[in-house]
Amino acid sequence: MMNPQELEALQQKFANDRFATGQTGCVIEKAGKNFSRCSVTIRPHHLNAAGTVMGGAIFTLADFAFAVAANCCDQPLTVSISSQITYLAPPRGAHMTAHCTCVKSGRQTCLYQVDIYDDNHTPVALVTIQGFIKR
Repeated sequence: MMNPQELEALQQKFANDRFATGQTGCVIEKAGKNFSRCSVTIRPHHLNAAGTVMGGAIFTLADFAFAVAANCCDQPLTVSISSQITYLAPPRGAHMTAHCTCVKSGRQTCLYQVDIYDDNHTPVALVTIQGFIKR
């Protein structure tokens, strides 16, 4: 687990991920080697024409949580090479939270799972992301 100074440094590093942090509003809550918890406050620009959160906003949160988990704590640069998302329910409430954990990490590839929940702890989406570890 990171201390507050390390978390702040990680948040500064990922502030350069302007789409996720600036446009979408993703926030790092917790992080450590191979895991992260990130969240987003749902705003009107996250909604689609049907009035529910757009799938792309949900996926952006998952992708950001993966990037944080796979690239914090002096790990080698890891980029996603494949993703699979299953939408389970539209989020209710004002926030979504993504819990990302490493399922397996090898020499060149890794697999992470991201579980996204709403304010009521209802599962919103299940995401698996395969990464390439650049050494």
